[in-house]
Amino acid sequence: MMPATGLRIGFAGTPTFAEQALQAILNAGFGVAVVLTQPDRPSGRGMQLTPSPVKQLAVQAHIPVEQPVSLRNAEAQAMLRAYDLDVLVVVAYGLILPQAVLDLPRYGCLNIHGSLLPRWRGAAPIHRAIEAGDTETGVCIMQMDAGLDTGPVVDAARLFILPAETTAHLHDRLAALGAERIVAVLQKLAEGETLTMQAQPEAGVTYAHKLEKAESLLDLKSAATQLDRKIRAYNPFPGAVLQSAGKPIKIWRASMADGNGLPGTVLAVDEAGVIVACGEGALRLEVLQAPGGKRLPAAEFLRGHPLPVGTLLA
Repeated sequence: MMPATGLRIGFAGTPTFAEQALQAILNAGFGVAVVLTQPDRPSGRGMQLTPSPVKQLAVQAHIPVEQPVSLRNAEAQAMLRAYDLDVLVVVAYGLILPQAVLDLPRYGCLNIHGSLLPRWRGAAPIHRAIEAGDTETGVCIMQMDAGLDTGPVVDAARLFILPAETTAHLHDRLAALGAERIVAVLQKLAEGETLTMQAQPEAGVTYAHKLEKAESLLDLKSAATQLDRKIRAYNPFPGAVLQSAGKPIKIWRASMADGNGLPGTVLAVDEAGVIVACGEGALRLEVLQAPGGKRLPAAEFLRGHPLPVGTLLA
Protein backbone atom coordinates (compact mmCIF):
# COMPACT_ATOMS: atom_id res chain seq x y z
CA MET A 1 0.00 0.00 0.00
CA MET A 2 1.29 3.45 -0.93
CA PRO A 3 1.38 6.27 1.67
CA ALA A 4 -1.25 9.00 1.79
CA THR A 5 0.98 11.26 -0.32
CA GLY A 6 0.51 8.92 -3.29
CA LEU A 7 4.20 9.34 -4.20
CA ARG A 8 5.14 6.25 -6.18
CA ILE A 9 8.77 5.45 -5.45
CA GLY A 10 10.99 2.93 -7.16
CA PHE A 11 14.37 1.93 -5.75
CA ALA A 12 17.40 0.64 -7.67
CA GLY A 13 20.39 -0.55 -5.68
CA THR A 14 22.46 -3.58 -4.80
CA PRO A 15 25.06 -3.49 -1.93
CA THR A 16 24.88 -2.62 1.76
CA PHE A 17 25.38 1.09 1.03
CA ALA A 18 22.08 1.01 -0.89
CA GLU A 19 20.31 -1.23 1.61
CA GLN A 20 20.68 1.42 4.32
CA ALA A 21 18.98 4.01 2.12
CA LEU A 22 16.10 1.66 1.32
CA GLN A 23 15.63 0.89 5.01
CA ALA A 24 15.53 4.61 5.84
CA ILE A 25 12.92 5.25 3.14
CA LEU A 26 10.73 2.47 4.55
CA ASN A 27 11.29 3.65 8.14
CA ALA A 28 10.13 7.14 7.13
CA GLY A 29 6.76 5.67 6.12
CA PHE A 30 7.16 5.79 2.36
CA GLY A 31 5.91 2.93 0.27
CA VAL A 32 8.15 1.50 -2.43
CA ALA A 33 6.39 0.21 -5.54
CA VAL A 34 9.32 -1.82 -6.90
CA VAL A 35 12.95 -2.62 -6.17
CA LEU A 36 15.48 -3.15 -8.97
CA THR A 37 18.67 -4.96 -8.05
CA GLN A 38 21.44 -6.97 -9.68
CA PRO A 39 20.79 -10.66 -10.45
CA ASP A 40 21.79 -13.08 -7.70
CA ARG A 41 25.53 -13.87 -7.78
CA PRO A 42 27.54 -16.92 -6.68
CA SER A 43 29.35 -16.28 -3.40
CA GLY A 44 30.93 -18.07 -0.47
CA ARG A 45 32.92 -21.27 -0.50
CA GLY A 46 30.02 -23.19 -2.02
CA MET A 47 29.52 -20.48 -4.67
CA GLN A 48 25.78 -20.61 -4.11
CA LEU A 49 23.56 -17.98 -5.75
CA THR A 50 23.09 -15.25 -3.16
CA PRO A 51 20.63 -12.34 -3.32
CA SER A 52 21.98 -8.83 -2.87
CA PRO A 53 21.50 -7.06 0.48
CA VAL A 54 18.88 -4.84 -1.19
CA LYS A 55 16.93 -7.83 -2.48
CA GLN A 56 16.99 -9.48 0.93
CA LEU A 57 15.50 -6.36 2.53
CA ALA A 58 12.90 -5.97 -0.24
CA VAL A 59 11.75 -9.58 0.14
CA GLN A 60 11.42 -9.11 3.91
CA ALA A 61 9.35 -5.97 3.29
CA HIS A 62 7.17 -7.73 0.65
CA ILE A 63 8.20 -5.32 -2.11
CA PRO A 64 8.15 -6.58 -5.73
CA VAL A 65 11.72 -7.24 -6.94
CA GLU A 66 12.92 -7.03 -10.55
CA GLN A 67 16.41 -8.19 -11.58
CA PRO A 68 16.97 -7.34 -15.25
CA VAL A 69 20.44 -7.98 -16.65
CA SER A 70 20.12 -4.74 -18.64
CA LEU A 71 17.81 -1.74 -18.85
CA ARG A 72 18.67 -1.03 -22.47
CA ASN A 73 16.07 -3.34 -24.00
CA ALA A 74 12.41 -2.62 -24.68
CA GLU A 75 11.20 -5.44 -22.43
CA ALA A 76 12.95 -4.10 -19.32
CA GLN A 77 11.80 -0.56 -20.07
CA ALA A 78 8.20 -1.70 -20.53
CA MET A 79 8.41 -3.51 -17.18
CA LEU A 80 9.55 -0.35 -15.43
CA ARG A 81 7.01 1.82 -17.25
CA ALA A 82 4.21 -0.38 -15.94
CA TYR A 83 5.02 0.66 -12.36
CA ASP A 84 4.09 4.28 -13.24
CA LEU A 85 6.74 5.79 -10.94
CA ASP A 86 6.95 9.34 -9.70
CA VAL A 87 10.62 8.98 -8.81
CA LEU A 88 13.33 6.31 -9.01
CA VAL A 89 15.98 6.41 -6.26
CA VAL A 90 19.28 4.93 -7.51
CA VAL A 91 22.07 3.91 -5.12
CA ALA A 92 25.08 1.85 -6.23
CA TYR A 93 22.83 -0.11 -8.58
CA GLY A 94 25.50 -1.36 -10.99
CA LEU A 95 23.60 -0.97 -14.27
CA ILE A 96 23.68 1.98 -16.65
CA LEU A 97 20.35 3.76 -16.94
CA PRO A 98 19.74 4.80 -20.57
CA GLN A 99 17.92 8.03 -21.35
CA ALA A 100 14.68 6.15 -21.98
CA VAL A 101 14.73 4.95 -18.36
CA LEU A 102 15.85 8.31 -16.94
CA ASP A 103 12.81 9.89 -18.59
CA LEU A 104 10.23 7.42 -17.22
CA PRO A 105 9.57 8.70 -13.66
CA ARG A 106 7.65 11.97 -13.38
CA TYR A 107 10.36 13.55 -11.22
CA GLY A 108 13.23 11.68 -12.83
CA CYS A 109 15.89 9.55 -11.16
CA LEU A 110 17.68 10.63 -7.98
CA ASN A 111 21.11 9.20 -7.20
CA ILE A 112 22.90 9.10 -3.84
CA HIS A 113 26.59 9.66 -4.56
CA GLY A 114 29.30 9.37 -1.89
CA SER A 115 31.32 12.49 -2.64
CA LEU A 116 30.99 16.26 -2.96
CA LEU A 117 30.47 16.52 -6.70
CA PRO A 118 32.12 17.30 -9.04
CA ARG A 119 35.00 15.83 -7.02
CA TRP A 120 35.24 12.06 -7.37
CA ARG A 121 32.73 11.24 -10.02
CA GLY A 122 32.80 7.54 -10.81
CA ALA A 123 32.97 4.12 -9.22
CA ALA A 124 35.17 4.46 -6.12
CA PRO A 125 34.71 7.92 -4.55
CA ILE A 126 35.23 6.80 -0.94
CA HIS A 127 38.48 4.93 -1.63
CA ARG A 128 39.92 7.68 -3.80
CA ALA A 129 39.12 10.46 -1.33
CA ILE A 130 41.09 8.71 1.42
CA GLU A 131 43.91 7.72 -0.92
CA ALA A 132 44.28 11.32 -2.12
CA GLY A 133 44.44 12.67 1.43
CA ASP A 134 41.19 14.65 1.24
CA THR A 135 40.17 16.11 4.60
CA GLU A 136 36.45 16.22 3.84
CA THR A 137 33.89 14.47 1.70
CA GLY A 138 30.15 14.04 1.81
CA VAL A 139 27.01 12.98 0.01
CA CYS A 140 25.22 14.52 -2.93
CA ILE A 141 21.67 13.75 -4.03
CA MET A 142 21.87 14.22 -7.79
CA GLN A 143 19.26 14.37 -10.53
CA MET A 144 20.62 11.81 -12.96
CA ASP A 145 21.34 12.57 -16.58
CA ALA A 146 23.07 10.56 -19.31
CA GLY A 147 26.59 11.53 -18.17
CA LEU A 148 28.79 9.91 -15.54
CA ASP A 149 27.66 11.61 -12.31
CA THR A 150 27.24 14.90 -14.17
CA GLY A 151 23.64 15.78 -13.25
CA PRO A 152 22.54 18.76 -11.14
CA VAL A 153 22.72 18.45 -7.35
CA VAL A 154 19.50 18.82 -5.36
CA ASP A 155 20.97 18.25 -1.87
CA ALA A 156 24.46 17.97 -0.36
CA ALA A 157 25.93 17.32 3.09
CA ARG A 158 29.57 17.33 4.24
CA LEU A 159 31.65 15.09 6.51
CA PHE A 160 35.20 15.51 7.77
CA ILE A 161 37.42 12.49 7.06
CA LEU A 162 38.92 11.36 10.35
CA PRO A 163 42.75 11.11 10.60
CA ALA A 164 42.94 7.29 10.80
CA GLU A 165 39.71 6.52 8.95
CA THR A 166 39.43 3.50 6.63
CA THR A 167 37.14 3.09 3.66
CA ALA A 168 35.10 0.60 5.70
CA HIS A 169 34.41 3.15 8.43
CA LEU A 170 33.84 6.11 6.12
CA HIS A 171 31.54 3.96 3.94
CA ASP A 172 29.25 3.38 6.94
CA ARG A 173 29.16 7.06 7.90
CA LEU A 174 28.39 8.12 4.33
CA ALA A 175 25.72 5.42 3.96
CA ALA A 176 23.95 6.77 7.05
CA LEU A 177 24.25 10.35 5.81
CA GLY A 178 22.99 9.45 2.34
CA ALA A 179 20.01 7.62 3.82
CA GLU A 180 19.14 10.67 5.91
CA ARG A 181 19.40 13.09 2.98
CA ILE A 182 17.38 11.03 0.48
CA VAL A 183 14.52 10.85 2.99
CA ALA A 184 14.62 14.65 3.34
CA VAL A 185 14.46 15.06 -0.45
CA LEU A 186 11.58 12.60 -0.82
CA GLN A 187 9.68 14.41 1.91
CA LYS A 188 9.98 17.62 -0.11
CA LEU A 189 8.57 15.88 -3.17
CA ALA A 190 5.76 14.35 -1.13
CA GLU A 191 4.83 17.82 0.15
CA GLY A 192 4.69 19.20 -3.37
CA GLU A 193 7.88 21.25 -3.21
CA THR A 194 9.90 21.87 -6.34
CA LEU A 195 13.47 20.66 -5.92
CA THR A 196 16.20 23.26 -6.43
CA MET A 197 18.66 22.08 -9.07
CA GLN A 198 22.27 23.28 -8.75
CA ALA A 199 24.39 22.61 -11.83
CA GLN A 200 27.80 21.17 -11.04
CA PRO A 201 30.70 23.58 -11.60
CA GLU A 202 33.06 22.80 -14.44
CA ALA A 203 36.10 23.43 -12.22
CA GLY A 204 37.30 20.75 -9.82
CA VAL A 205 36.15 17.66 -11.71
CA THR A 206 38.02 14.48 -10.70
CA TYR A 207 37.29 10.83 -11.48
CA ALA A 208 37.30 7.99 -8.99
CA HIS A 209 38.32 5.14 -11.24
CA LYS A 210 37.40 1.60 -10.21
CA LEU A 211 40.02 -0.08 -8.04
CA GLU A 212 42.15 -2.66 -9.78
CA LYS A 213 43.65 -5.54 -7.81
CA ALA A 214 47.09 -4.71 -9.20
CA GLU A 215 46.96 -1.40 -7.31
CA SER A 216 46.98 -3.21 -3.97
CA LEU A 217 50.77 -3.79 -4.01
CA LEU A 218 52.51 -1.19 -1.86
CA ASP A 219 55.61 0.53 -3.26
CA LEU A 220 57.82 1.09 -0.23
CA LYS A 221 59.85 3.64 -2.17
CA SER A 222 56.85 5.95 -1.72
CA ALA A 223 56.47 8.29 1.25
CA ALA A 224 55.08 6.77 4.45
CA THR A 225 52.22 9.29 4.49
CA GLN A 226 51.12 8.17 1.02
CA LEU A 227 51.35 4.47 1.96
CA ASP A 228 49.36 5.04 5.16
CA ARG A 229 46.55 6.61 3.12
CA LYS A 230 46.61 3.74 0.65
CA ILE A 231 46.40 1.09 3.37
CA ARG A 232 43.36 2.84 4.85
CA ALA A 233 41.79 3.41 1.44
CA TYR A 234 42.08 -0.28 0.48
CA ASN A 235 40.50 -1.57 3.68
CA PRO A 236 38.30 -3.64 3.29
CA PHE A 237 38.90 -4.14 -0.45
CA PRO A 238 41.18 -5.11 -2.08
CA GLY A 239 43.59 -4.91 0.86
CA ALA A 240 47.11 -3.47 0.68
CA VAL A 241 49.86 -6.02 0.02
CA LEU A 242 53.59 -6.34 0.73
CA GLN A 243 55.89 -9.17 -0.27
CA SER A 244 58.23 -11.04 2.08
CA ALA A 245 60.50 -13.65 0.48
CA GLY A 246 58.10 -13.74 -2.47
CA LYS A 247 55.02 -14.37 -0.30
CA PRO A 248 52.24 -11.77 0.01
CA ILE A 249 51.31 -10.22 3.34
CA LYS A 250 48.18 -8.10 3.57
CA ILE A 251 48.49 -4.97 5.69
CA TRP A 252 45.22 -3.92 7.32
CA ARG A 253 46.41 -1.24 9.73
CA ALA A 254 49.53 0.87 10.00
CA SER A 255 50.64 4.16 11.51
CA MET A 256 53.43 6.65 11.02
CA ALA A 257 56.71 5.87 12.79
CA ASP A 258 60.14 7.39 13.30
CA GLY A 259 63.04 5.94 11.36
CA ASN A 260 64.79 5.92 8.02
CA GLY A 261 66.78 3.50 5.92
CA LEU A 262 66.73 1.57 2.67
CA PRO A 263 63.07 1.44 1.61
CA GLY A 264 61.51 -1.89 2.59
CA THR A 265 63.98 -2.64 5.40
CA VAL A 266 62.55 -3.77 8.74
CA LEU A 267 64.04 -1.29 11.22
CA ALA A 268 62.51 -2.52 14.47
CA VAL A 269 60.09 -5.11 15.81
CA ASP A 270 58.10 -4.87 19.03
CA GLU A 271 54.70 -5.77 20.46
CA ALA A 272 53.13 -2.72 18.78
CA GLY A 273 54.23 -3.59 15.27
CA VAL A 274 56.89 -3.91 12.61
CA ILE A 275 58.61 -0.66 11.67
CA VAL A 276 59.63 -0.60 8.02
CA ALA A 277 61.56 2.11 6.17
CA CYS A 278 59.83 3.91 3.31
CA GLY A 279 61.05 6.27 0.61
CA GLU A 280 60.34 9.05 3.07
CA GLY A 281 59.81 8.25 6.76
CA ALA A 282 58.70 4.90 8.14
CA LEU A 283 55.53 2.91 8.84
CA ARG A 284 54.60 0.74 11.79
CA LEU A 285 52.68 -2.29 10.46
CA GLU A 286 50.12 -3.13 13.14
CA VAL A 287 47.62 -5.64 11.69
CA LEU A 288 48.83 -8.22 9.16
CA GLN A 289 47.49 -11.29 7.37
CA ALA A 290 49.33 -14.21 5.79
CA PRO A 291 47.82 -16.11 2.83
CA GLY A 292 45.01 -18.33 4.10
CA GLY A 293 45.30 -16.87 7.59
CA LYS A 294 43.36 -14.42 9.71
CA ARG A 295 43.96 -10.76 10.29
CA LEU A 296 46.21 -10.60 13.35
CA PRO A 297 47.78 -7.92 15.53
CA ALA A 298 51.49 -7.74 14.83
CA ALA A 299 52.49 -9.50 18.05
CA GLU A 300 50.38 -12.56 17.18
CA PHE A 301 51.33 -12.50 13.50
CA LEU A 302 55.06 -12.51 14.28
CA ARG A 303 54.81 -15.69 16.36
CA GLY A 304 54.12 -17.68 13.22
CA HIS A 305 55.71 -15.36 10.64
CA PRO A 306 58.83 -13.70 12.07
CA LEU A 307 60.13 -10.59 10.34
CA PRO A 308 63.49 -9.92 12.04
CA VAL A 309 65.29 -6.61 11.85
CA GLY A 310 67.04 -6.33 8.49
CA THR A 311 64.36 -8.27 6.57
CA LEU A 312 63.73 -6.62 3.22
CA LEU A 313 60.07 -6.28 2.26
CA ALA A 314 58.95 -5.35 -1.22
